[in-house]
Amino acid sequence: MNIPNKITISRILMIPLFLIIMLFPIDWGEISLLGAKMPVTHFVGALLFIIAASTDWVDGYYARKYNLVTNMGKFLDPLADKLLVSAALIVLVELQFAASWIVIVIISREFAVTGLRLLLVEGGEVVAANMLGKIKTWAQIIAISALLLHNIIFEMVSIPFAQIALWVAMFFTVWSGWDYFAKNMHVFKNSK
Repeated sequence: MNIPNKITISRILMIPLFLIIMLFPIDWGEISLLGAKMPVTHFVGALLFIIAASTDWVDGYYARKYNLVTNMGKFLDPLADKLLVSAALIVLVELQFAASWIVIVIISREFAVTGLRLLLVEGGEVVAANMLGKIKTWAQIIAISALLLHNIIFEMVSIPFAQIALWVAMFFTVWSGWDYFAKNMHVFKNSK
């Protein structure tokens, strides 16, 4: 197994740790940042999410630079992204930081596009993520990070950045999903 795939697997393995830190009744006290307080567990969980999300860029860059792109990596990388983002979004619903209907829209798009990708692969096509898909991913990561950090940076100036970022993430999620289906409708043309 090459280094990019090991990085991807480490991202998947961080998800249970993230869930334990965020959801189990561990009381590590509170931390004061920029004049606002938040549970230490939420801060640690947010850092873990940010580190895990950042490894997505690292493993992709490393795989392309050193020509280490593998079928395993093509499978694991988007799976790791979807698992990480879905787990974080569900945690945010559990903590009542995100509206469940927005999370359902985002996760539903991920399932739908994954299903479409499977149909395309069955027909011998592999469609790489386009720029809109990458914007969608980073919009989701920024929104989730801001929500996990309790909107702490913008709380001082009373700007609901985290909630706005979640709406932006939902917008790009829907748009990129629509774009993906529009460009690949041919897969349904010959179905009975």
